[in-house]
Amino acid sequence: MRVDRDRTRSVRVTEIFHSIQGESTWAGLPCTFVRLTGCPLRCVWCDTAYAFHGGTRMEMGEVLDAVRTHGCRLVEITGGEPLVQPGAATLAAALLDEGCTVLVETSGALDIGVLDPRAHRIMDLKCPGSGEEHRNLWSNLDHLTGRDEVKFVVDGPGDFEWAAGAIRRHGLDERVRDGSLGALLISPVWGSQGLEELAAQILASGLPVRFQTQLHKHIWGPDRAGV
Repeated sequence: MRVDRDRTRSVRVTEIFHSIQGESTWAGLPCTFVRLTGCPLRCVWCDTAYAFHGGTRMEMGEVLDAVRTHGCRLVEITGGEPLVQPGAATLAAALLDEGCTVLVETSGALDIGVLDPRAHRIMDLKCPGSGEEHRNLWSNLDHLTGRDEVKFVVDGPGDFEWAAGAIRRHGLDERVRDGSLGALLISPVWGSQGLEELAAQILASGLPVRFQTQLHKHIWGPDRAGV
C-alpha cells in the first residue's frame, strides 16, 4: 500500500506553462497548464505525442510552487491523459484548495468520478476518425454536471454525423438546454475539412453545440501543441 499512497502524492509532469486557453468555453483566457505525462490512447491526429513518455516526477508541493510563479488562478490539468496518473485527482483537489479554478482535460476513457466535484471536467468523447472510439467509457456521462463540458474532435463529415448521433442518443442536447451540462463542443482536426462545410453541418443539425477551433494555433501556428 505504501507504493500506491506515494503515487497519489506525486505526478510525472511533461511541462508547466502559462498561455492563452485555446479551447472550451474558457477559450481566450490566460491559463496555467500542467501537462502530465502518459496516455494509453493513440489517436491518429494527436498533437501531443511528446507527452506519452518521459517527464519529471514532481511532488505536489513542487507543482503548486511552479503554478504559483505564474500568478494565474485559472489552471488546466491536461496530458497526455492526466487521469492515467493516480496523483492527478490529488493535484486537482490541492489546486482547488488553493483557490484556483481547475479545468481537467480528459479523454473520457477513464473514470472521471475520481475528480473533486469542484473541478470543471472537459471530456473528449472519441469519434471513429480518432481510431479510439472503442475506448469511450460511456458510464462517465452519468457523472457530468453543469460545470462540465463534452468535446467531440471531428475528422471530417462522418465524424460529425457520429457525434450528432451520440448527442441525440444520450440526450446531451437536452441536458445542455436545461442547464445540467456546461457545453457541447465541436472541434475540427486542424486542416481536416473546410470550416464552412462543418459550420453548415452544425447549422443543419439544429443541435446546441459550440463550434470551436484551436485558438492557440491561430496565434502561434499549426505546430503549436494542443492545450
